[in-house]
Amino acid sequence: MTEIEPVKKIRTRLSPTDRKAMILDHAANLIASEGVSSVTMERLGQEAGISKALVYNYYPNVVVLLQTLLTREYKRIRKLQFKAAESAETLEQLVRRVTNVYLSYIQEHGLLIDRLAAEPMVADAADPTGYGREAAVDYIAQIISKNFEIEMELARPVIDISYGLPAAAGHYITHHDSNLQTIEDITVTMIIGSLQAIKEKYETSLRPLLKN
Repeated sequence: MTEIEPVKKIRTRLSPTDRKAMILDHAANLIASEGVSSVTMERLGQEAGISKALVYNYYPNVVVLLQTLLTREYKRIRKLQFKAAESAETLEQLVRRVTNVYLSYIQEHGLLIDRLAAEPMVADAADPTGYGREAAVDYIAQIISKNFEIEMELARPVIDISYGLPAAAGHYITHHDSNLQTIEDITVTMIIGSLQAIKEKYETSLRPLLKN
């Protein structure tokens, strides 16, 4: 009888970029399931199947690793929001699609983001406003300014402030057993309602005076 030789495991050699991403993925899983305190360089090495020294080779310490992870999450959200905004053809679609991708992402990753953001040393170096928010605000404010005939000086703060509504909705979803569609509908209604109110107010008293 011919003996069957054991199948040799082929180790895939990852690029430094892929290896760093893999380490972050394992950190994200640990934080979501066990909390930030569960993340150590030794534990990450075990989870990733690599040495602790190799983890240190990519990240000098746990704080830097966690900061990088939170930054990655913020950037991913901004990228999804930009893509959603660019695909919209109406104001309703714009608000709904941007809100939907944000809340959908938070529903899946909100606990991870909340736990990371609760760590001062991590959150201070990964401020969400520093990762595409200003560009996103300007992009949407230009659309609102053009379609509502509102000066950019007013449209920009309106959109910037309205960004707080999806964030609040995301926080609610993370901490309550709630229906995503219901929270999305509420958020979209509030955002569009506020834009309509600003438009009406602009026509009566917020429009800059024309002076000779």
